[in-house]
Amino acid sequence: MASDAARDRVADRNVLGGALEPCSMAPRTGFFRDGCCNTGPDDHGLHVVCARMTRDFLRFAREQGNDLVTPAPRYGFPGLSPGDRWCVCAATWRQAYEAGVAPPVVLAATHEETLAVIPLSALKELAIDA
Repeated sequence: MASDAARDRVADRNVLGGALEPCSMAPRTGFFRDGCCNTGPDDHGLHVVCARMTRDFLRFAREQGNDLVTPAPRYGFPGLSPGDRWCVCAATWRQAYEAGVAPPVVLAATHEETLAVIPLSALKELAIDA
């Protein structure tokens, strides 16, 4: 069960080396739907970047086949609007960055595993909390 896996993990760190802070409880985000951009072995998409949604990013994600706007209740997904914070896949954020439409990020709530996919310098360019 995902919630058990979330409880069994050691303390997660953010990209700055500090304790991982919550990203959003409304809407409740994270692979484990615990409000944090935690990750684990079952998180194949690496949902670790805490981002504030923008209209451009939501459009880009939909064009890439990832509809983040339409609710999917059976997956606990409410559908997102500009301004919502959400744990997005590191590879998707990087693709959006390369296309010039990456959303702003919250570094303190972005998991350190992000750095395997995205350089810290790119994250800092669009940091809300830098």
